[in-house]
Amino acid sequence: MTGVASEPVDFWAAFKRAHEVVRARVIADTAEAAGLSEPDLAILVNLGKAGGALRQSELAASLGWDRTRVSHQLTRMSTRGLVARERAGGVIVTLTDSGRAAITAALPGLDAAVRRHFTDKLSAQEIETLAAVFSRL
Repeated sequence: MTGVASEPVDFWAAFKRAHEVVRARVIADTAEAAGLSEPDLAILVNLGKAGGALRQSELAASLGWDRTRVSHQLTRMSTRGLVARERAGGVIVTLTDSGRAAITAALPGLDAAVRRHFTDKLSAQEIETLAAVFSRL
C-alpha cells in the first residue's frame, strides 16, 4: 500500500508496535520482579496516585477498564491482601498495608524501567509533545 490512504494505517501499526514493545519491557522489568501482574500494578499505581482510595467506578474510569474486569481483578487482589473494598455510597477500594508496601517497593523499578525503555529514548520536546497528545486522546 502506498499513498495518503496508507499513512494512517502505517502510523497506527507503528504506534501499536511501539506500545507493545515498551509495555512488555517495562512490565518484564517491573511487575514480574515485584511479584505483581500487570493489572495488579496498574491498580496499585492508580490507588497510590489517588492517596490510597478511590471509588471502584472512578478506578475503572481511570484505567479505561469495564466494571466487570475491575471487579474480578479486585477480587483476586483482595484475596492476596493488596486491597480492601467497602460499601459506602458505592464501593470504595483502598490500599491495604500490604498493597501500599507492594507499590512502594515496585515504584523505583517502574520508574527506572519507564526511563530505560521509553523516556530516555526521547528528547524533552518529544516528551512534552507526547504528553500533550496523550492527554488530548
